[in-house]
Amino acid sequence: MFMPHPNLGDEVNHNIVQSEIEGGVCLDDCTPTTVLQIQTQHHCYTAVLLGGSQALLSGHPEFCPQPVLVTIHGSTWGGSMLKQRFVGRGMRLEFHHSDYRTPIVTSSIREIHECTRTSNESGSRPAPRYA
Repeated sequence: MFMPHPNLGDEVNHNIVQSEIEGGVCLDDCTPTTVLQIQTQHHCYTAVLLGGSQALLSGHPEFCPQPVLVTIHGSTWGGSMLKQRFVGRGMRLEFHHSDYRTPIVTSSIREIHECTRTSNESGSRPAPRYA
């Protein structure tokens, strides 16, 4: 259970608690080749995790219409505070694309689904649990 930190403001502590309630995916808990479907307010992204913070990301018509190598920084509430290596519902995904100088921040994440692949499947299917 989260204990509010006395050196953080009420809004920051609230956001941390809210991220625990909303849920999400800690990238450190995922194995390489994990596939995440990330539905934001405006787009549906597919992230194929490669290990560490690296992923092949697609789903945005301008930034990544086809899979492109990105570094996922984590999720933010829209300000400068970042929950590193975490993709959280109600938050905004932040990633670095080598063609752009500044990080790209998505609209709010509505849903996250972990997809699995087996050796005899060519595609992916939603796993029975939500991330």
